Amino acid sequence: MNKDTSIAHAALTETAEILEKYLLKILPKADGLEERVMEAMKYALMAGGKRMRPFLVMSGAKLFSVSERSALQVAAAVECAHTYSLIHDDLPCMDDDDMRRGQPSVHKKFDEATAVLAGDALLTLAFEILADERTHADPRVRVELVSAFAKALGANGMVGGQMFDLVAENRDLDQFSITRMQNMKTGALIVFSCEAGAILGKADERRRNALRGYAHDLGLAFQIVDDLLDREGDSEELGKTAGKDEDAGKATLVSLLGVERARTQAEMLIAQAVEHLEIFGEKADVLRSLAHFVIHRAS
Repeated sequence: MNKDTSIAHAALTETAEILEKYLLKILPKADGLEERVMEAMKYALMAGGKRMRPFLVMSGAKLFSVSERSALQVAAAVECAHTYSLIHDDLPCMDDDDMRRGQPSVHKKFDEATAVLAGDALLTLAFEILADERTHADPRVRVELVSAFAKALGANGMVGGQMFDLVAENRDLDQFSITRMQNMKTGALIVFSCEAGAILGKADERRRNALRGYAHDLGLAFQIVDDLLDREGDSEELGKTAGKDEDAGKATLVSLLGVERARTQAEMLIAQAVEHLEIFGEKADVLRSLAHFVIHRAS
């Protein structure tokens, strides 16, 4: 690990510890036979992972001196929604994967119906968290968060991107189409995660645009690295089945450009992402470090 990535690695670890303690506090408690779905929610949420999206929320909020409680609320909502997407993504009717974050997928540990319901419950919990007064005292800020979050997750965001991905299997797509799909499926929630701190801090449009630009480039680079790892990585190290996207005929920038050109593209995107942060000076060093961490990650 080099000095460019060490700051992010330490901060990611710290954020994950804080977030996981908070998630355990706010997860709903069972009174009866509904306990099974809550066990599945907890199982999926506590399975580990880099917690990169919550980290982006927390780091972005610090740029605008937002309270940790407010940032944690949004970070928790983001992680609930991200985990819902992973549960559903692994289902047999979707990408059909038996392993996630190094352990059996929720539908393998429990069953398909429980997995669907656990995902549904995590998504609705995410909106409940955002709407809570503890997220921000100003209801207009909470409404803006809910609106931006819904757009990032919906038919023009993550859900639409997943549909695009499924329909595009074994089709020849150009670079524009692949990039659009990845901006929807992966990038939209990353952009929201980065911008959330600016929304909480009522930041001006110039700073919001800088964070959006950073997140856009970071998200695309993250997906390229993900696709490179799918092709070249090891299942045990990745915590999920390697090689599945290629076997399924999924269109990626790696399949279109080849490994070396795709890696060069990712490096260029990371350089652009870092440039967007110039407006924040040294306060954004941890976000710069994250960009380098993304390009060098092994899982």
